[in-house]
Amino acid sequence: MSGIVPLYMALLIPLAGAVLIVVLGRWPNAREASTLVTGVVLFGFVISLIPHVSGGASPAVLLAWVLPGLGLVLRLEPLGLLFALVASGLWIVTSLYSIGYMRGHNEAHQTRFYVCFAVSICAAMGVALAGNMFTLFLFYEVLTLSTYPLVSHHGTPKAMKGARTYLGVLVTTSVGFLLLAVVWTWVLAGTLDFREGGILAGRASDSVLLILLALYAFGTGKAALMPFHRWLPAAMVAPTPVSALLHAVAVVKAGVFTIMKVVVYIFGLDLLTTTGISVWLMYAAGITVIVGSLVAMAQDNLKRRLAYSTVSQLSYIVLGAALANAWGVIGGSMHIAMHAFGKITLFFCAGAIYVAAHKTEISDMRGLGRAMPITMAAFLIGALSVIGVPPLGGSWSKWYLALGALDAGQIVFVAVLMISSLLNIAYLIPIPIRAFFSKPADGSEPPRFHEAPAFCVAALSFTALGCIALFFLADDVYRLLAPLGGG
Repeated sequence: MSGIVPLYMALLIPLAGAVLIVVLGRWPNAREASTLVTGVVLFGFVISLIPHVSGGASPAVLLAWVLPGLGLVLRLEPLGLLFALVASGLWIVTSLYSIGYMRGHNEAHQTRFYVCFAVSICAAMGVALAGNMFTLFLFYEVLTLSTYPLVSHHGTPKAMKGARTYLGVLVTTSVGFLLLAVVWTWVLAGTLDFREGGILAGRASDSVLLILLALYAFGTGKAALMPFHRWLPAAMVAPTPVSALLHAVAVVKAGVFTIMKVVVYIFGLDLLTTTGISVWLMYAAGITVIVGSLVAMAQDNLKRRLAYSTVSQLSYIVLGAALANAWGVIGGSMHIAMHAFGKITLFFCAGAIYVAAHKTEISDMRGLGRAMPITMAAFLIGALSVIGVPPLGGSWSKWYLALGALDAGQIVFVAVLMISSLLNIAYLIPIPIRAFFSKPADGSEPPRFHEAPAFCVAALSFTALGCIALFFLADDVYRLLAPLGGG
């Protein structure tokens, strides 16, 4: 193992935080303070890893041997560092938001909530820093199991049904397809290590490699590639901070991150380009992008509309991976961060509306901008970033994806990106327009200023500003990700 960097601290810090939350569970202020402090410490540690990657190093650490030649390994590389930065940084903001939301809505079982949240972040760190496919698969499963109690948090029949769908789809796809792909890769290549250029070149026929890619793509259910996407709208029964975890901080990003890692480090871009075995995946992603957007337009419930929007947006990242060129991979990887900030802002706003105004349906939100101007302004910023309007971060990732499609000679996917952006406008922008420029349906005047608790407003304001900041930090993100495309 190269380097002396204690990567295992990325796992130990959130686990220690979970233990501390249990110990301090009887004292809410101390419990929540420990959550925030743990988040800050973890984020600080992940930031300290940036110089290693910037210097071209790839430190690794062996946690344990499982079989001869197969171990639990953590390894630092650019894509993993980006995911770790997003997950650890947004954990702090989500924890801050959770304090206001959980107290403002008088949620039960708050200690259990914060403990499961910390364990899920530990799992996300394991996925981000996995040095081989076995390690990634293990932490991928831990992430599924640790988030199940969060999805079923309310304990109602509706919540339990949604949680069963969540668990059923994710476990079925990972055990039925993803595990088979991992074992098959081990048999073909004799290793599961993530290596530059991939490990499968010359190991199997094109038809076998095509089947293997399909097993990885559909086995990674967290990427929500249609038709294995039903778990995502079903999980919207969870509290809004959990929705933020699912859509922005860890779960879905772990899915598309896995597909990107498989494309870059298991198959390799050159292999996919020369064989053409990823072309079908481009079309599967493109269909999910368009259909997800169309279904989102038909939803009146705000969280369900945002959920189907996420289904669509995740396939931007899958498309970038399937294009198998530098622009596509960088654009797709960049979209992990850009979409995270935009979508977490939208979900934070949805939760704030529920806590302050007790509204969940878009048709009931007319005139709400007068009562909640900060929340609705943040919603507009998050929406514009998801759409891809400058000067917001989402514009850069879509730009690089379009360049990737052109470079691959796939003009049809430039059209897909453009049509999708128009659909984004159609299902997102009418929400703040109605809120600011329409009166309530009953003709009454809403209160002039009635925002959610301060912690909620602070968190959504921060992430909205983050959408703007990422536009100007895009060059730094590009430089971090450039090695993925051979740059």
